[in-house]
Amino acid sequence: MLHEPTKIPQATTKRLPLYYRFIQNFANAGQKRISSQELSEAMKIDSATIRRDFSYLGAFGKKGYGYDVQGLLEFFRKTLDQDEATNVALIGVGHLGSAFLKYNFQRNHNTKIVLAFDTNSPLEGERISGIDTYHPDRIEEKIAEYGIEVVILTVPSRSAQEVTDRLAKTDIKGILNFTPVRIAVPEHIRVQTIDLSVELQTLIYQIKQQ
Repeated sequence: MLHEPTKIPQATTKRLPLYYRFIQNFANAGQKRISSQELSEAMKIDSATIRRDFSYLGAFGKKGYGYDVQGLLEFFRKTLDQDEATNVALIGVGHLGSAFLKYNFQRNHNTKIVLAFDTNSPLEGERISGIDTYHPDRIEEKIAEYGIEVVILTVPSRSAQEVTDRLAKTDIKGILNFTPVRIAVPEHIRVQTIDLSVELQTLIYQIKQQ
C-alpha cells in the first residue's frame, strides 16, 4: 500500500535513485513482488534501513507478501519525477567534464546534458560529444535559451565562485559541484558538492580502521 510521502531525511533522499534503479532491475527480470530482505541483499543495505526509508516515503509492504514491484516502480517514478525531463548544463570541459559529456547519464532517460561551456570553445559555439558547447561569456544567455535547471560545475577552483555568482543571476535550481571550493549561493539554489579527493581519503581511512 502506498501513501503520500512526507518530508524525509537527507540520508534517505540520497538512496532514492538507487532504490529506483534496483527496483527497475527486478521489474525487468519479471519479478512481481519483492521483500526488504531481497532488496537488502541486492543493494548491500540492511533491510531495517530499507523498511525505515520506505516508511518515510509512505510505501508499506504487506506482511508475508512484501512489496509489489510495479507499484514501487510507479511510486518511485512519480517521487523522482522520472516522467519530467531535466535539462542539465556542464561548465568546464576538461578531463572530468569530457567524461561527463561522453557518458551523459545514459541510464537516466529524463536527465541529459544539453549544453556545455568551456573557455576553449568559440563564442559562436561548437559540438563536443554531440553537445552544443559555447564560451562562458554566453552563460546567462544560453542557460535561459536552453531552459537549464541544473548545472554541473567542473571548472578550476580559482573560477568556481566567480562562475557561481553568474549562475546565481539565472533561473537554475541546483549545482552539482565537483570543485573543492565550498561555493556560496542564494537560498533558492541547492548545491551538492562532490570532492573526489575527500571521498578517496575517507575510503582509505575506513580501510585502515578495519
